[in-house]
Amino acid sequence: MDGLRALPGVDRLLSGPAGRALADRHGRQAATDALRAALERARDAVRAGASVPDADALCADAGTRLDAATLPAQRPVLNLTGTVLHTNLGRALLAEAAIAAATQAMRAPVALEYDLATGRRGERDAAVARLICDLTGAEAATVVNNNAAAVLLALNTLAEGREGIVSRGELVEIGGAFRIPDIMARAGARLVEVGTTNRTHARDYRAAIGPATALVMKVHPSNYRIEGFTAAVPGDALAALARDAGVPMLHDLGSGTLVDMTRWGLPGEPTVARAVAEGADLVTFSGDKLLGGPQAGFVVGCADLIARIDRNPLKRALRLDKIRLAALEATLRLYRDPDRLAERLPTLRLLTRPRDEIAAQAARLVAPVAAMLPVYRVAVIDCASQIGSGALPVETLPSAGLALTGDGGDAPDRLAALLRALPLPVIGRIRDGALVLDLRCLAEDGDLLGALTRL
Repeated sequence: MDGLRALPGVDRLLSGPAGRALADRHGRQAATDALRAALERARDAVRAGASVPDADALCADAGTRLDAATLPAQRPVLNLTGTVLHTNLGRALLAEAAIAAATQAMRAPVALEYDLATGRRGERDAAVARLICDLTGAEAATVVNNNAAAVLLALNTLAEGREGIVSRGELVEIGGAFRIPDIMARAGARLVEVGTTNRTHARDYRAAIGPATALVMKVHPSNYRIEGFTAAVPGDALAALARDAGVPMLHDLGSGTLVDMTRWGLPGEPTVARAVAEGADLVTFSGDKLLGGPQAGFVVGCADLIARIDRNPLKRALRLDKIRLAALEATLRLYRDPDRLAERLPTLRLLTRPRDEIAAQAARLVAPVAAMLPVYRVAVIDCASQIGSGALPVETLPSAGLALTGDGGDAPDRLAALLRALPLPVIGRIRDGALVLDLRCLAEDGDLLGALTRL
């Protein structure tokens, strides 16, 4: 077949300018394999009656597929879902100070477990522990990979082979199938449930405490809310009850915040300092949610219990590396200046962004976005943003965005797939027959417009 004979060989393609550019960008072997695949596709097309592509077209085909194959899985996206701390999109954005600290730790050796004052081995958690104790009033602290690890480690250290008492109304499950009963079982503790789903009283705990009791546990319901005919034992009362019984009290705050969010007009969430002041012997919480740092899990509280936790062999398996410790230390230092925290910490900055500012951004963007998507209708709408990652599940933040609608019931899904396929994917949410782009987390108009120019 004349058309097939007219196709250039791989060596000829590699020797041309476009082929050499492919080899320079991706390596000779990868370029060779991609060109062979492009030639095979071209042969199939020519047999089906298509015209013979030239060398530049073949190299462009190979280059497009090579570029797509080398895109990183962890590439940036535009989070226009309206959920600020989106678990599937990486939760908290790091502050510039944390990014700089992490970058420095990647580039050079650091005093990770080296005491510069004595020249001897040091503790990798020491700097972060001092900061978190200063900020929360705790006697001591340790840090691990995430809050699930913090809970697991605390339970295994204090309650392996013994009983842990938890209210039935606090047997939470969070994303990724993390369940309190399962984590207690993995820690080697025996769960003792008290009270009912909606009402648990102090007498329920007292009746359950016995010789086998290792601890009493309180779990903050950070990702759900029970309303109506309810009762729960407050943290301070439960801590006093546990103290009178001679057993420690573990308070899992889940998301955890170091500052009173109401200061910025946000819904209130229990602070770590409050849980410590109420008398909890140990408090666990996350580093990458409301705190606004990298993924981490803290255990703070009584020095003797923290010392036991640090001696647990599991601690080594769950510890943080130098990069995250550097970012975490830099994040915590920002909390020493609360007056400027909202402008320096991206999580707080996004949560406190005024609705009017977001609405003005939507008004600026509606016309250019509509011009880029001529087969869709684009309108400014009011939105309700979420904090996310289990924090304040029923509270929302007034926001604004763009609603994109088209013809056909599957129009929002088709458009959502199209935007996800962009080099800078745009992630919205489908609601009421429209693809909604909540603009709360859009830093610059040009970020969205630049992404859409690649449609």
